[in-house]
Amino acid sequence: MIDYKVLSRKVTLVNPLGLHARPAAMIAKIARNAEKNIWLGDENYKADAASVIDILSISGTKGKIFVLEAESKKDLPLLDAIVAAFENGFGEMTNG
Repeated sequence: MIDYKVLSRKVTLVNPLGLHARPAAMIAKIARNAEKNIWLGDENYKADAASVIDILSISGTKGKIFVLEAESKKDLPLLDAIVAAFENGFGEMTNG
């Protein structure tokens, strides 16, 4: 049984350009190293975080909240790395 309370994180999209190809590629690059699946979801859809195409199927603009879920505790460092990427705006944040 998967304990999603331990293996999930809520993240808010903070970069001004939203969820587009570059952030999707960054997420997928991290998630491809997972032992089991990592999922990125919203209220309507759950995407395989290792797939750029799946990620892009979720529309995301600044301020949108997503849930990340890992199927294995061994993948928690990867989950946290994806959270960190969200929190730093995928390197797209500017000072002004």
